[in-house]
Amino acid sequence: MIDPLKAFMQANALSSPAFSPDSRYHGLDLGQWTRPDGLPVPYVRRRFIPPPEAFATLLEHRVEQGDRLDNLAARYLGDAQQYWRICDGNGALRPNALTETIGARIRITLPEGMPGSGRE
Repeated sequence: MIDPLKAFMQANALSSPAFSPDSRYHGLDLGQWTRPDGLPVPYVRRRFIPPPEAFATLLEHRVEQGDRLDNLAARYLGDAQQYWRICDGNGALRPNALTETIGARIRITLPEGMPGSGRE
């Protein structure tokens, strides 16, 4: 049996996004590389990390023994999978670097572009 919604979307060239709206990859273009054997390999094009100044600070968290970004995201943002927002707000390329030093301060920020970010 044919799914009417899927048939409609295909007929009208509509497609669902590759990533959910809360993903750090949402809205990024997809590319395709072809291996020497002819097999296509899809990939996500490069994502540039926004500058930390683009984010308004809600609060700062002092790193304690055993802290993990997923737990901090769950605690402060309500979703462990949003740990990447903490990384972006702190300009971190390596997520674990944020919790390596006990006593370090981590900024918990509003999403990029929210009022108060200095780039309104």
